[in-house]
Amino acid sequence: MFERLRAAIDAALDSATAPADKRDVVAGMRDAVIEAHAALQGMRDDVARTEKELAVERNRLADAERRGRLAGEIDDHETVEVAEQFAAKHRGRVGVLEQKLEAQRAEIVLMERELGEMKAQMKKVSGSSSVDSAWRGIEAAGGSRPETDVKDDLLRDKFDRVAREAQADAQLEALKKRMGR
Repeated sequence: MFERLRAAIDAALDSATAPADKRDVVAGMRDAVIEAHAALQGMRDDVARTEKELAVERNRLADAERRGRLAGEIDDHETVEVAEQFAAKHRGRVGVLEQKLEAQRAEIVLMERELGEMKAQMKKVSGSSSVDSAWRGIEAAGGSRPETDVKDDLLRDKFDRVAREAQADAQLEALKKRMGR
């Protein structure tokens, strides 16, 4: 599944030579990452279904083994044979489901690793955009980028503190009025 997504990202990166194509490349990569997230969630759902199937098969195996033991206690050889056949069938299914579950979990680990690589690659490509280079130029000229400007954060914190203090004062005044002070 990830081979197709990885191929789409690689093709987008290989075909993107001009800066104008970078947005298309990033958009394609973003779509691939979103598709990968959806696929990963589907795989997790599959693991949950397999775990439920495995639990049911284990219960069926335990029931067959219990019936065989009970039949053995009352010397019912025919029922013991039937119970052993069912137990063998359920034991085989348990083994297959355990292998399936192990493979699904390993595939999820691989998919998560691939997804991390895809995100890092997308971040690398989108992080060197013309917008970023424009902001670097503004910062070099003495300007500041809003999300990196410490003064804005300090000013915002000051406004928040003043607003909280005003709200506390208003609540205190309302409380004093109710108490008759």
